[in-house]
Amino acid sequence: MVVGSGWTLAGAEHGDGPVTTWLTSPTSDGTPLLHVLGSQVVIQDIGLRPPPCAPGEHGGDRGTAITVGRYLYPAEAEWIEGIQLRRVQVERPDTRAANCIAVMGAVRDLTIAEVSTVGGCTGVAVHWGAVGDRVDSIVGPSYHPHHLDLTDLQVSRAFEGFYLSSVHDVTVDRARLVEVEIGFRLLPGDNTDRFHTADGTVVGERIRVSGAWVSWTGPLYAIRIAGWGRSEIDKSVRVLEYRDVVVSDCTLVPLPPPTPATGDPRRSRAPVVLEQAAGVLLDRIRIESPATGP
Repeated sequence: MVVGSGWTLAGAEHGDGPVTTWLTSPTSDGTPLLHVLGSQVVIQDIGLRPPPCAPGEHGGDRGTAITVGRYLYPAEAEWIEGIQLRRVQVERPDTRAANCIAVMGAVRDLTIAEVSTVGGCTGVAVHWGAVGDRVDSIVGPSYHPHHLDLTDLQVSRAFEGFYLSSVHDVTVDRARLVEVEIGFRLLPGDNTDRFHTADGTVVGERIRVSGAWVSWTGPLYAIRIAGWGRSEIDKSVRVLEYRDVVVSDCTLVPLPPPTPATGDPRRSRAPVVLEQAAGVLLDRIRIESPATGP
């Protein structure tokens, strides 16, 4: 379903309990259950069960429960703004091939609050977008989500809790990421800010992640913060400079990997991995054993 400007999509009132209104679809053609393509939209008090879908490496906006915006645009795009996703639940426990919620491209002034997801690839994927037919033929300009506020996010049994790719002015507060292979990542995007043309904005600035609790099962890391990206267009490597980025008050709990022999033997399992990420402050990052509890 395409959600246009000014829509409000609300389920039945349910007090403090789980949602009682659920949406699903029998089709698995990659269409998001809800595709927000207009501004001033509210989606609240609704549960979504998207069908199984395997959109591929560059299909992060496909097969989702909710996608706001687009990854690839046929021409220059208008910004989508004033979006609220509140008290939304997503269930896709039987597959990790597609994301649950995606925020992509020309999106700004968005609030995600009290949202929970079970299963899927990434609970909330936030990614830049651009004009182009394919990821290897982008011509620009690029669009970088900004002025986003994520609070009280819960993700369980997914591949990854959330990621922020080539964004600015984003706050994530109180995320609880349970039994995920990766907790969260801050990424530059494969082309970093190469096609960014908006005046007065700088990608990679003013990002805050605080109060995250992560129990992770993967063979590598709970948190990865990377400044380098390799372009799909010409394979060149570019570095995005972070400025005023803080990750604080996070608790990381390493759980045993389901298959200990998996993973890259050249890289040890580590709570936090930094890769060319100068300009990022880590403050009060705590590692606990599973027996200690939250």
